[in-house]
Amino acid sequence: MVAIVVACGLSLGIALLGTRALITVLVRKNFGQFIRQDGPTSHFTKRGTPTMGGLIIVFASVLGWLGGHLAIGRIPNMSSSLLMFLFVGTGAIGFLDDYIKISRQRSLGLNPAAKILGQLGVGTVFAALALSFPDARGNTPASTKISIVRDLPLDLAFAGAAIGVILFILWANFLVTAWSNAVNLTDGLDGLATGASMFAFGAYTIIGIWQYYQSCAVQITNINVCYEVRDPLGLAVASAAIVGACFGFLWWNAAPAQIFMGDTGSLALGGAIAGLSILTHTEFLAVIIGGLFVVIVMSDVIQIGVFKATGKRVFRMAPLHHHFELLGWKEITIVIRFWIIAGLFAVLGLAMFYGEWATNL
Repeated sequence: MVAIVVACGLSLGIALLGTRALITVLVRKNFGQFIRQDGPTSHFTKRGTPTMGGLIIVFASVLGWLGGHLAIGRIPNMSSSLLMFLFVGTGAIGFLDDYIKISRQRSLGLNPAAKILGQLGVGTVFAALALSFPDARGNTPASTKISIVRDLPLDLAFAGAAIGVILFILWANFLVTAWSNAVNLTDGLDGLATGASMFAFGAYTIIGIWQYYQSCAVQITNINVCYEVRDPLGLAVASAAIVGACFGFLWWNAAPAQIFMGDTGSLALGGAIAGLSILTHTEFLAVIIGGLFVVIVMSDVIQIGVFKATGKRVFRMAPLHHHFELLGWKEITIVIRFWIIAGLFAVLGLAMFYGEWATNL
């Protein structure tokens, strides 16, 4: 627990103080947000607000994660190291996207093909390494089995190990791309994605702690319900560090935002959710834990699908939070209510996680 507290506290402090310094630097360099012309007109006043704030979220999270391990005299384990690789890698892609937008003063950054290729590259390396490095029990950071709360009998390696690796890499890349884009779509109002991410990563911190204390490596009384997760404590430390970084950043990102996280932050946070779902063996449970992100993505999918099929719109504007803006809701009202929904989804996910364990005792 010491490592988790230190990781969260250290990253919070770094983000809280570092964001103020980053705002000063970005304003001095005139690195402001470009606002899309087809969005809500109320957003035009945000033009020029510093962006790329995700840099401090990534930086603070990594230092918090390292500090947490230093506090207990351990080096970071393989699972959390892979998670941070994915976190930083997807953040780097987002940084390139943000930089192109700012330098060329347009709402489009990397072209879609380049962004997808970048995500595929990072995701493929992550997935391949996640099936390596077995521990003393033979557990690798990830598994080729599909998981909800733990691994199911459904194994992607049903036709052989080589086929299993290929299918797992494709599956992992799908999750990384889906979650990165989900958080990216949610990042449309001041503090919305940051606050929602805190709930999701907070839930994963609790899951990591629980899996650590109920690990099959130490559990001898309830062997039927223990967790074969390679490094749950390290994952809890990493997740807690991200919670702290988001908390510190939210001080400056809450309405009226003095800085935006940009794609640097949203792609990194989405990639981390995908990584945690894979490494904790909770791939489908993540759909509940991060339910707000899923709802917002589905609103976009429904809007596009229905419009292409019928020429009519289901929502006044997608993603969903812009629909409520055009209905006349105040931005802060939307954000707070969506935070409440995000919190309820996270609690529901934790209840399902604990309920599965309790019913199998």
